[in-house]
Formats: sequence, structure tokens, C-alpha cells
Amino acid sequence: MILAFHKPYGVLSQFTPDGSANRPLAEFGFPKGVYPIGRLDADSEGLLLLSDEARWNARLLSPASHVEKTYHVLVERLPEESALRQLCEGVVLDGKPTMPAGARLLDPQPEFPPRDPPVRFRKNVQDFWIELRLREGRNRQVRRMTAAVGHPTLRLIRTAIGGFLLGGLACGSWRELTPGEVEMLTGSMP
Repeated sequence: MILAFHKPYGVLSQFTPDGSANRPLAEFGFPKGVYPIGRLDADSEGLLLLSDEARWNARLLSPASHVEKTYHVLVERLPEESALRQLCEGVVLDGKPTMPAGARLLDPQPEFPPRDPPVRFRKNVQDFWIELRLREGRNRQVRRMTAAVGHPTLRLIRTAIGGFLLGGLACGSWRELTPGEVEMLTGSMP
């Protein structure tokens, strides 16, 4: 079984509290025996998969599996083509370059429902949404990559894993994937 969850801001990618004000997954009524496949930081939103089958961790998370994760990222200031190219080619994090990625300015700019709490507003600094497509998942990688090219992340939403899109799943809701949707994640399972 694989579940898709639209993780809200301020929710941990674990079932147990960590002593912070962030809410654990246990508050969302998931079936017993499921656990998150990968993670999204508490200050990130969007698609989080959960499963009761251990094989999905390696199949979806290993960079060798080439499963792409897509993020829509609200950044400060309009990124120039050179910054987007740098994101595509990879930036150095902790002394090691990131794998090549996909990066583009979203045009038209998407309209997401407001976040609670709202993203800070700065009168003199305009914000723009970009899309990043990654095949690896280092700690806070998206935020660190955008900061490295001079465009700090203000809001981060994972919108897809493989060919499966978050779509219209309401924030805080979850559902089981159909067999066809499971196949969309990576193609047919070995």
C-alpha cells in the first residue's frame, strides 16, 4: 500500500512528537504499519508518500534509481538565467557538488493557497516561483541550493515524485494510490 499525503507546513515527517510545536503524522489518521518514504522538513509542504512496504525506500529514494522529485520554490528576487543554469549544473554543498538538476522560472507564476503562517512580505523585494527537479535528496538541499545562487527559499512545495503529481489533493489530506498511480511513480516495479 502506498499513500499520498499533502503535508502542511509545520508537520513533521514522523509519527512521534519531537518536543517542538510541529505536529506529528500521528494526528492525521493513517492506517497502522505505514511510515514515510523519505521526508519533508517541517517548514516544507506538499507530497509525502507513506507505505507499509520497505522496498519503496530504496526504489524511490536512491539517486541510482533516477526517480525525480519536483519542487515549486518561492525565492527572493527574479533569478537570472545564470543562476538557473548554475542550479542545473549543480552547486557545491559540504564540499561536494550536487547532481545535475532541472531548474526553470515558472511562467505563468502559479497561485498556491496562502500558507499559515504567511510567508514574510517585503515591500521592496519581489518573490518568484521556480521549479527544481532533483534526483537526490540531501539535507535541506533545495533551500541550500537556492541560497548558494543568491535566491533564498521562502516557501517550498513538493509537487511530484516520479510521474505522480500532488494535483488537487487538499492540504492535510491523504489517500491510497491506485495501481496505475503506483506505476506512475517509477514505471513497473521489478
